[in-house]
Amino acid sequence: MTEDDRGNRLATLDYMHTMLGQLRAMAEAQRCDMLAYLIEMASQEAGDIVRGEKSRSAAGKRRTRAN
Repeated sequence: MTEDDRGNRLATLDYMHTMLGQLRAMAEAQRCDMLAYLIEMASQEAGDIVRGEKSRSAAGKRRTRAN
């Protein structure tokens, strides 16, 4: 995967995380508790992936600078 591909993936996942947060709020406002819960789980998963991608990217950059 190229650096551009990783950047696009990260941007897409970050956008999805944001949109899922908004969808969760909408579901809560309509008292759709199960739907809000499932959306929250998806939001947390997207956030976890984003954090993992960012930490892998930072670790790779540190290794590159060290060599």
